[in-house]
Amino acid sequence: MQPAIFLDRDNTIIRNDDHLGDPAGVDLFDDTVESLRRFDDAGYALVIVTNQSGVARGLFTEEDVHAVHDTIRTQVRDASGGRDLLMHWYHSPYHPDGHVEPFNIKHDTRKPEPGMLQQAANELDIDLANSWMIGDTPRDIRAGQNAGCRTILLRHSGYDTMNEPPPDAVVNSLADAVDVILEIRS
Repeated sequence: MQPAIFLDRDNTIIRNDDHLGDPAGVDLFDDTVESLRRFDDAGYALVIVTNQSGVARGLFTEEDVHAVHDTIRTQVRDASGGRDLLMHWYHSPYHPDGHVEPFNIKHDTRKPEPGMLQQAANELDIDLANSWMIGDTPRDIRAGQNAGCRTILLRHSGYDTMNEPPPDAVVNSLADAVDVILEIRS
Protein backbone atom coordinates (compact mmCIF):
# COMPACT_ATOMS: atom_id res chain seq x y z
CA MET A 1 0.00 0.00 0.00
CA GLN A 2 1.15 3.50 -0.82
CA PRO A 3 0.60 6.70 1.15
CA ALA A 4 -1.10 9.54 -0.65
CA ILE A 5 -1.45 13.27 -0.51
CA PHE A 6 -5.09 14.09 -1.15
CA LEU A 7 -5.42 17.64 -2.42
CA ASP A 8 -8.44 19.84 -2.76
CA ARG A 9 -8.34 21.69 -6.08
CA ASP A 10 -9.68 25.22 -5.64
CA ASN A 11 -7.57 27.50 -3.44
CA THR A 12 -5.22 24.61 -2.75
CA ILE A 13 -3.42 24.06 -6.07
CA ILE A 14 -5.17 26.78 -8.12
CA ARG A 15 -6.60 30.19 -7.31
CA ASN A 16 -10.38 30.07 -7.56
CA ASP A 17 -12.99 31.68 -5.35
CA ASP A 18 -15.99 30.66 -7.44
CA HIS A 19 -17.23 27.78 -9.58
CA LEU A 20 -14.74 27.07 -12.36
CA GLY A 21 -15.91 25.38 -15.53
CA ASP A 22 -13.71 27.28 -17.98
CA PRO A 23 -10.14 26.04 -18.51
CA ALA A 24 -9.06 29.61 -19.32
CA GLY A 25 -9.57 30.41 -15.61
CA VAL A 26 -6.88 27.98 -14.40
CA ASP A 27 -4.28 29.86 -12.35
CA LEU A 28 -1.76 27.70 -10.50
CA PHE A 29 -0.30 29.03 -7.27
CA ASP A 30 3.39 29.88 -7.60
CA ASP A 31 4.39 27.04 -5.26
CA THR A 32 2.09 24.35 -6.71
CA VAL A 33 4.45 22.60 -9.12
CA GLU A 34 7.47 22.55 -6.82
CA SER A 35 5.31 21.32 -3.92
CA LEU A 36 3.83 18.52 -6.03
CA ARG A 37 7.31 17.55 -7.21
CA ARG A 38 8.57 17.33 -3.63
CA PHE A 39 5.63 15.13 -2.62
CA ASP A 40 6.17 12.90 -5.66
CA ASP A 41 9.90 12.62 -4.92
CA ALA A 42 9.01 11.54 -1.36
CA GLY A 43 6.94 8.64 -2.73
CA TYR A 44 3.41 9.93 -2.20
CA ALA A 45 0.63 9.29 -4.71
CA LEU A 46 -0.94 12.65 -5.55
CA VAL A 47 -4.74 12.56 -5.71
CA ILE A 48 -7.05 15.49 -6.39
CA VAL A 49 -10.42 15.27 -4.60
CA THR A 50 -12.73 18.16 -5.41
CA ASN A 51 -16.38 19.06 -4.91
CA GLN A 52 -17.79 20.43 -8.16
CA SER A 53 -21.36 21.38 -7.30
CA GLY A 54 -21.46 23.65 -10.35
CA VAL A 55 -22.50 20.54 -12.28
CA ALA A 56 -25.56 19.99 -10.06
CA ARG A 57 -26.31 23.72 -10.19
CA GLY A 58 -26.23 23.79 -14.00
CA LEU A 59 -23.28 26.18 -14.19
CA PHE A 60 -21.15 23.77 -16.25
CA THR A 61 -20.95 20.11 -17.24
CA GLU A 62 -18.78 17.21 -16.16
CA GLU A 63 -17.01 17.58 -19.51
CA ASP A 64 -16.11 21.13 -18.44
CA VAL A 65 -14.71 19.78 -15.15
CA HIS A 66 -12.56 17.33 -17.12
CA ALA A 67 -11.37 20.14 -19.42
CA VAL A 68 -10.29 22.21 -16.39
CA HIS A 69 -8.46 19.17 -14.99
CA ASP A 70 -6.76 18.52 -18.33
CA THR A 71 -5.56 22.13 -18.37
CA ILE A 72 -4.22 21.87 -14.83
CA ARG A 73 -2.46 18.60 -15.67
CA THR A 74 -0.92 20.13 -18.80
CA GLN A 75 0.27 23.27 -16.98
CA VAL A 76 1.82 21.16 -14.20
CA ARG A 77 3.46 18.82 -16.72
CA ASP A 78 4.85 21.73 -18.74
CA ALA A 79 6.18 23.53 -15.65
CA SER A 80 7.76 20.36 -14.21
CA GLY A 81 9.82 19.39 -17.23
CA GLY A 82 7.33 16.86 -18.54
CA ARG A 83 6.58 14.99 -15.31
CA ASP A 84 3.02 13.73 -14.90
CA LEU A 85 2.66 14.61 -11.23
CA LEU A 86 -1.16 14.60 -11.15
CA MET A 87 -2.39 11.23 -12.37
CA HIS A 88 -5.45 10.70 -10.15
CA TRP A 89 -8.54 12.91 -10.17
CA TYR A 90 -11.83 12.48 -8.33
CA HIS A 91 -14.67 14.97 -8.36
CA SER A 92 -18.11 15.04 -6.82
CA PRO A 93 -20.68 16.75 -9.07
CA TYR A 94 -23.44 16.43 -6.47
CA HIS A 95 -25.29 18.95 -4.35
CA PRO A 96 -28.73 18.52 -2.78
CA ASP A 97 -29.67 22.13 -3.67
CA GLY A 98 -28.85 21.64 -7.34
CA HIS A 99 -31.47 21.36 -10.06
CA VAL A 100 -29.70 19.13 -12.61
CA GLU A 101 -30.63 15.46 -12.33
CA PRO A 102 -29.17 13.04 -11.32
CA PHE A 103 -26.69 15.28 -9.47
CA ASN A 104 -29.18 17.13 -7.23
CA ILE A 105 -28.85 14.71 -4.32
CA LYS A 106 -26.84 14.27 -1.16
CA HIS A 107 -23.96 11.92 -1.98
CA ASP A 108 -21.22 10.17 0.00
CA THR A 109 -18.54 11.52 -2.34
CA ARG A 110 -19.31 15.15 -1.49
CA LYS A 111 -16.86 16.43 1.10
CA PRO A 112 -17.02 16.42 4.13
CA GLU A 113 -18.05 12.84 3.45
CA PRO A 114 -15.02 10.59 2.82
CA GLY A 115 -16.33 8.84 -0.32
CA MET A 116 -13.79 10.19 -2.82
CA LEU A 117 -10.87 9.35 -0.53
CA GLN A 118 -12.22 5.87 0.17
CA GLN A 119 -12.83 5.25 -3.54
CA ALA A 120 -9.27 6.32 -4.34
CA ALA A 121 -7.90 4.13 -1.54
CA ASN A 122 -9.73 1.09 -2.94
CA GLU A 123 -8.81 1.75 -6.58
CA LEU A 124 -5.21 2.83 -6.02
CA ASP A 125 -4.24 0.65 -3.02
CA ILE A 126 -3.68 3.68 -0.77
CA ASP A 127 -2.86 3.44 2.92
CA LEU A 128 -5.25 6.00 4.41
CA ALA A 129 -3.66 5.93 7.87
CA ASN A 130 -0.35 7.14 6.39
CA SER A 131 -1.95 9.63 4.02
CA TRP A 132 -2.74 13.33 4.30
CA MET A 133 -5.64 15.53 3.15
CA ILE A 134 -4.74 19.14 2.35
CA GLY A 135 -7.41 21.75 1.72
CA ASP A 136 -8.55 25.27 2.42
CA THR A 137 -11.93 24.66 4.08
CA PRO A 138 -13.24 22.76 7.08
CA ARG A 139 -15.13 20.35 4.79
CA ASP A 140 -11.80 19.28 3.25
CA ILE A 141 -10.37 18.63 6.70
CA ARG A 142 -13.47 16.71 7.82
CA ALA A 143 -13.31 14.51 4.71
CA GLY A 144 -9.72 13.61 5.52
CA GLN A 145 -10.52 12.97 9.16
CA ASN A 146 -13.57 10.91 8.23
CA ALA A 147 -11.35 8.78 5.97
CA GLY A 148 -8.73 8.29 8.69
CA CYS A 149 -6.06 10.59 7.23
CA ARG A 150 -3.99 13.30 8.84
CA THR A 151 -4.98 16.78 7.73
CA ILE A 152 -3.58 20.21 6.94
CA LEU A 153 -5.69 23.35 6.57
CA LEU A 154 -4.43 26.10 4.25
CA ARG A 155 -5.28 29.67 5.20
CA HIS A 156 -6.02 30.74 1.60
CA SER A 157 -9.75 31.08 2.23
CA GLY A 158 -9.52 32.81 5.57
CA TYR A 159 -9.98 29.77 7.79
CA ASP A 160 -7.29 29.48 10.43
CA THR A 161 -9.18 27.67 13.17
CA MET A 162 -11.76 24.94 13.30
CA ASN A 163 -14.00 23.36 15.87
CA GLU A 164 -12.90 20.06 17.37
CA PRO A 165 -11.27 18.02 16.16
CA PRO A 166 -8.74 20.46 14.70
CA PRO A 167 -6.50 19.66 11.72
CA ASP A 168 -3.03 18.31 12.40
CA ALA A 169 -1.58 21.60 11.14
CA VAL A 170 -2.65 25.00 9.81
CA VAL A 171 -0.25 26.62 7.33
CA ASN A 172 -0.06 29.53 4.90
CA SER A 173 0.82 27.68 1.69
CA LEU A 174 1.15 24.33 -0.02
CA ALA A 175 4.93 24.66 0.27
CA ASP A 176 4.54 25.00 4.05
CA ALA A 177 2.37 21.86 4.05
CA VAL A 178 5.15 19.94 2.28
CA ASP A 179 7.63 21.07 4.93
CA VAL A 180 5.33 19.91 7.75
CA ILE A 181 4.66 16.49 6.22
CA LEU A 182 8.25 15.77 5.24
CA GLU A 183 9.47 16.85 8.70
CA ILE A 184 6.99 14.52 10.42
CA ARG A 185 7.90 11.69 8.03
CA SER A 186 11.65 11.94 8.65
